[in-house]
Amino acid sequence: MILSDRDIKARMLKGDIVVESPDNDHMPNIGASSMDLRLGRFFKIYDHTKYPVLDPLQPETFKDVARLIEVDEDRVPFIVQPGEFILGVTLEKIKISDSLVARVEGRSSLGRLGIIIHSTAGFVDAGFEGTITLEITNINRMPVALYPGMRVCQLAFEEMSSPAEVPYHRKGSSKYQGQIYPEESKIATDPEFTKRLLKKSAV
Repeated sequence: MILSDRDIKARMLKGDIVVESPDNDHMPNIGASSMDLRLGRFFKIYDHTKYPVLDPLQPETFKDVARLIEVDEDRVPFIVQPGEFILGVTLEKIKISDSLVARVEGRSSLGRLGIIIHSTAGFVDAGFEGTITLEITNINRMPVALYPGMRVCQLAFEEMSSPAEVPYHRKGSSKYQGQIYPEESKIATDPEFTKRLLKKSAV
């Protein structure tokens, strides 16, 4: 069941949903069935000249392959070129209880510019804490300017049937808990790849 605006506010008062940002002024961003989040100042772009391929079985291809860029002022845009894929991050840091999950959705106004906010990672696990990394792609034929502080996505919260037995913050493989900056993929640390690497090194 998706939480309504009144339920989102009630859960925030209860501490089941915690939202932090420099101004901590979140109530205006709560809609009928979701909460808008704003774009942060940090971005990561992939250096495609560094390696020929990103290979989970070759963890070295993930090392320093993404460059961190900081946009200093709200008035200075980050230009997303046609066909470009970048990582952004929300201005807000969130924390959700062990009995809630959240879904990240792009804003319609940005979708109509050709900006996709998440490729596949639109799900926020119960017990997660941190900023939300945004997988931003421009499918338009024109560059699009994105400004830090602009509303860039929305979170819809859902009640689970019961609190998670092993919430994200207690999961051994929770790679992105507590993230602040946009985080590139850590898929190379997944058990199915680390086991194969151990077998390979033992040969």
